[in-house]
Amino acid sequence: MTTDLEHELKQLIIDTLELEDVTPEDIDPDEPLFVEGLGLDSIDALELGLALQKRYGIQLEADSEETRRHFANLRTLAALVEARRTQ
Repeated sequence: MTTDLEHELKQLIIDTLELEDVTPEDIDPDEPLFVEGLGLDSIDALELGLALQKRYGIQLEADSEETRRHFANLRTLAALVEARRTQ
């Protein structure tokens, strides 16, 4: 089941990265966002990081292992946003 935040993040990914042929329903919350799965790359990660910073005020370390874990899939990204925006 997709939460409201997950749906919001799916739309943010689609809008930020201009994924014209992708709908929120196409993004499986447990599929990887990078390489396989959605197939995003490092440039997409930077753009997505900036969008998260703008929308949610989340600061991310670009090269940190922790950031890579948070970007693993949509669920881990949603958990990060949930945790950081309640601080």
